[in-house]
Amino acid sequence: MRAKRVVFQAVGRVGFEEFEIPDPGRGEALIRTVKTLISTGTELTILTGSYPQGSHWARYGRLPHRPGYSAVGVVEKLGEGVEGFKPGDLVTSMTGHAQYSVVDAGQLVRVPESVDTEWAAFHTIAGGVINAVRLADISIGECVVVIGAGLLGQFATMFSRFSGAYPVITVDLSDFRLEKAERSGAHITVNPSRSSVEEVVSRVTDGRMADVVFEVTGNPEVIPMGLRLTRRMGRFIVLSSPRGPSHVDFHDEVNYPSRVIIGAHFTSQPLHEHPKTPWTRERNRSLFLTLLAERLITVEHLITHRYPWFDAPQAYEMLTRQRTKALGVILDFTA
Repeated sequence: MRAKRVVFQAVGRVGFEEFEIPDPGRGEALIRTVKTLISTGTELTILTGSYPQGSHWARYGRLPHRPGYSAVGVVEKLGEGVEGFKPGDLVTSMTGHAQYSVVDAGQLVRVPESVDTEWAAFHTIAGGVINAVRLADISIGECVVVIGAGLLGQFATMFSRFSGAYPVITVDLSDFRLEKAERSGAHITVNPSRSSVEEVVSRVTDGRMADVVFEVTGNPEVIPMGLRLTRRMGRFIVLSSPRGPSHVDFHDEVNYPSRVIIGAHFTSQPLHEHPKTPWTRERNRSLFLTLLAERLITVEHLITHRYPWFDAPQAYEMLTRQRTKALGVILDFTA
């Protein structure tokens, strides 16, 4: 049997390629895809080539590239030695935009019956942001600023408030995204084109500035401003993957105010539980699905576009034209 998957063939060009559906090996599972979520930040960066040559971005995004890492599907077949799953189970996996995928069964997380497949498709991004919020060590009543209200920023807003942050201030140039951020839990939203972010944060905190600041734009020029929003000895979390170098006076912005800078790439989630950090990718993703099942959080407001999988080129074309009007873009493989 053969199937198709999305491929970035060259800068700005999206197509499909056929592949032979393999049998799962020992410890693996064959998954028939139901829904996938486009990661608008990562995938558009690669598709448009908007990164410095010689960077990690250039290595990761080498073309042709098979995009995607947040899928929901049905277990079709199991390899030897797989326990805890059976054919027909609905699961999440960190696989691409493909009709079928063979994956390590250890990365699968079962989807609760009460969770819609479109909601579950956010699992990789949501789990990664949960990890970042943990690294930020937020406590009740701490002021959190989230710079950038794309998908990661929406979840940073949501999980910061869930962790007890007050107030949560979300910053973006798009009023559309800011309206969504209010539904994600932001107490205050700021559009820098109309208001000074530093003045708002200073006023709200009586001059102390924010305890925690998340940088979620991917724009390296935003980092110096984000550091200035952070109080002395506060925590500055680089949750985005900045596209290029930043110019920072490390004495004035880091050393003298003793600010702590924390990198929170999704790969900082451990592969295996251990006493210091028991929250693996699978546990974080499982927690997200549980919160959805218990209706403690919602993501319905984050879904802005739905496309049948064979219209993926049109989905990416839309994103290149109006990215700030899109958040959760779902590809439907049941169409």
